[in-house]
Amino acid sequence: MATRTHAAATCHNGSVTLVQMGIPAVRSGRPSLDGRPDTPFLVDRFGRTARDLRVSITEKCSLRCTYCMPEEGLPAIPTQELLTVDEIVRLVVLAVRELGVREVRFTGGEPLLRRDLERIIAGCHEHVPEVPLAMTTNGVGLAHRARGLAAAGLSRVNVSLDTVDRLGFAHLTRRDRLDSVFAGIRAARDAGLAPMKVNAVLMRETLSGAADLLRWCLDEDCELRFIEEMPLDADHEWARANMVTAAELLEVLGARFELTEAGRPDPSAPAETWLVDSGPATVGIIATVTRKFCDSCDRTRLTADGMLRSCLFSDQEFDVRQALRSGADDADIADIWRGAMWNKWAGHGIDAAGFVPPERSMGAIGG
Repeated sequence: MATRTHAAATCHNGSVTLVQMGIPAVRSGRPSLDGRPDTPFLVDRFGRTARDLRVSITEKCSLRCTYCMPEEGLPAIPTQELLTVDEIVRLVVLAVRELGVREVRFTGGEPLLRRDLERIIAGCHEHVPEVPLAMTTNGVGLAHRARGLAAAGLSRVNVSLDTVDRLGFAHLTRRDRLDSVFAGIRAARDAGLAPMKVNAVLMRETLSGAADLLRWCLDEDCELRFIEEMPLDADHEWARANMVTAAELLEVLGARFELTEAGRPDPSAPAETWLVDSGPATVGIIATVTRKFCDSCDRTRLTADGMLRSCLFSDQEFDVRQALRSGADDADIADIWRGAMWNKWAGHGIDAAGFVPPERSMGAIGG
C-alpha cells in the first residue's frame, strides 16, 4: 500500500499533538492486535464499539455536488477491483455474525448506479434478515427501483437533498435533476421505505433556503437532518472560516419555526434534534465540526474497492479484498477487521494545527 505521512506536531505549552490524539503516523499493511482485549466485537483503544457498518459499492455518481466531487467525476475504479456481489454479502454476513454489527448502510458514490444493487440487498437480507439494511442515495432514478429494492429487503433510505430551489439545485449539483429526486423520495415513501430521511449539507449558498427545505420535508413526511460541511471535497476548497455552523442554521430556522431542543435520544446517533413547532415533527443537525461526537462514534467503513477504514478522516486502510481473493478464511478476515478498529484514532482532529484532510474525498469513501 502507498504510504502517507501525517504532520506530527510537538507538544508545546500543553497543546495536544496529532500523535497524542491517536492519529496514526503512516498507513500499514496489516493492523496490530497488541493489547487488544479478548472480545469478538469491534472495540478500539478509546472504549468505543463499532456496530454500524457503512459499505460503499461504487465511486460513480449521477450528480457532481461541489462539496463532494470534481466536475469530471472521480477516477473510475476498474471493474475487477470493485468488490463483487458475493464478496460484499460475505463481508456483511461476517460483520454481523462474528463482529457484532447491528446495522448496515449501502453508499456510493451513488449506489443506484450498481445494476446489481438488488442482488446485493437480497443476498444480505437472506443471510441476516434480522439486520436493518439502509441506503444513502441522491434519489435520481430511485422512483424506478424503490419497490424492487424494498422487495429485496431494503429497510429504508436516506436521500441527499440540499435545496428545493431548482436553479440552486442545478448550480450545486451541476445537474438539473430536482424533479427526479422529488419523484424518488415519494416512490420510496410509497414503497414503505420508512422512516424517510433527507440529508442536507449546510452551504453558504443554500442557507437562505433552509427553512423552505424544512417546510417541504414537513409537508412530505420526511425527517430532515442538516450536516455541517466537512473537509472531504475532491477540490479541497473547504475552509473553516466559510462553513455554515449549526448555530447559524438554528438562527435562520428560528425566524420561521419554533424550535425546542430535544437532545440526542441515542448517544451514538450523530444528530441532535429539535422539535418543530412543538412537535411531533423534528429537525436534526449533525454538527460534525463544531459539536463533534467522535467519542461516541460507532461506525466502521468498507470502501468500494475493498478497503477497511475506521474513520472518515483517516487514511489508514486495510485491504480485505486481497485477503478474500487470496483465500483467507473468515477467522483471518475477522482479525484484520478487529485490528483495524482497535487502532482507530481518538477523533478527526479538524481543529488541530497540523490537520491533514484525507486523500480520498467523500465520494470515494462512502457517506
